[in-house]
Amino acid sequence: MTSQAQSLTFRSDDNCQSSFRGKLLTIDSKLEIQDVEGLKFLCRDFVSHKKLEKSNSASDIFDHLLAEELLSEEDPFFLAELLYIIKQNSLLRYLNQSKEQVESLLPTRRRVSLFRNLLYELSESIGSENLKDMIFLQRDSMPKTQLTPLSFLAYLEKQALIDEDNLGLLEDLCRKVVPNLIRKIERYKREKASEVVTPPVDTETESLHQKEEELFSPSDINQFHGALSVGSLMGCGSIFSSFKEANVYRMDRKHRGHCVIVNNHTFAKMPDRPGTDKDAECLSRVFQWLGFSVHVYKNVTKGHLDEVLQEFKCHPDHVDGDCFVFCVLTHGKFGAVYSSDGTLVPIREIMSHFTAQKCPGLAHKPKLFFIQACQGKGIQTPVSIEADAVNPEHVSPSLKDSIPDAADFLLGLATCSWYIQSLCNRLKSLVPRHEDILSILTAVNNDVSQQADKQGTMKQMPQPAYTLRKKLVFPVPQKELLL
Repeated sequence: MTSQAQSLTFRSDDNCQSSFRGKLLTIDSKLEIQDVEGLKFLCRDFVSHKKLEKSNSASDIFDHLLAEELLSEEDPFFLAELLYIIKQNSLLRYLNQSKEQVESLLPTRRRVSLFRNLLYELSESIGSENLKDMIFLQRDSMPKTQLTPLSFLAYLEKQALIDEDNLGLLEDLCRKVVPNLIRKIERYKREKASEVVTPPVDTETESLHQKEEELFSPSDINQFHGALSVGSLMGCGSIFSSFKEANVYRMDRKHRGHCVIVNNHTFAKMPDRPGTDKDAECLSRVFQWLGFSVHVYKNVTKGHLDEVLQEFKCHPDHVDGDCFVFCVLTHGKFGAVYSSDGTLVPIREIMSHFTAQKCPGLAHKPKLFFIQACQGKGIQTPVSIEADAVNPEHVSPSLKDSIPDAADFLLGLATCSWYIQSLCNRLKSLVPRHEDILSILTAVNNDVSQQADKQGTMKQMPQPAYTLRKKLVFPVPQKELLL
């Protein structure tokens, strides 16, 4: 190419970059088919699989990221991370970033999970002959369609044969076919084990919610600091001007979301729960008032619960919804609830259906779980608590073991009968005041702590645990709520 032709091409590129979408289009034009497949795989935790399957180009994927507010001109870091992972570092310049800048921000701004990074990295090291051998070993469970290393690993994940905590099959395949890849898996395990959850250090927030478990990963805590670093590269004015909006979960999609209520009144081998129907009705009216589509299931067996969880894990409406709520009213023990047929189900098992990996439509959206697990006679003896200086850590085991190690979850649990009524009343009174959900739960906590049992000797307190990254403020409904 002559120098004159090179100059013309350069000026054409400059013109194309006059807008952010122009820059994205330029990036799209420089990516190959295998790069697009890599982007689709890396975005599986953020964009619905159905949308990704229909994406034929990088620009299609960019459109989905823009729509989900995962990509913007003010904060293009997620795309920069994706380009870095697929080793297209030369394209970072269109985002005004460099390989070194991305590497410096990854520790605090990483969004692609270690697990997905691992699978992508492994796919790059699995040759065609290696792939044939792995497929041969798994022939009985493999589809007859042609597979690439990436689609092979994606299929194993889709069939729940591997996940972030279950790599046994993958390790076995690598040992038999590509032993040198075991080092990558071992490194992943070490990195995953080193991820520590710590509470935020803001003293005002700590004082406000001192009785609540706050579960933020280091990357969650420093997310805004990372955004400021990007702002210094891209122009920090818009970052500061939109800070308030960026710090609050979005609540303006097509619909508010779904609210599931599991209401167990009658049990096979345990006493009935009088008053639970009133609680379920109260929850239903409150969340309908807040704009949710409410689904009530009564006297749910373990098998029926599994069906409900599967239905809402895969519900197509999540993509266009703001939030998800799951309520359980039943007998229980700390950290687990009983189905109507007497099966003890860990709370973590219920919540784990809705992680970003398993339910992409709810990725980066708040997922709220409210559980009233009454501990009747013969199930668990209640503990007497002094009224003053209550430390939830000393009252019962921490709830942190019940919620998944993922962002955007909240779990509120209590064993007392008045918890749900207080929750409903506080939502009714404080949502119109634009209070966020954690402030509302603090008020609920105070209500319940003031209640005594019939003997006046026991006070029970709900102990919320959460990994919310932003404030959750429900829009104020236009209609008045009558409870």
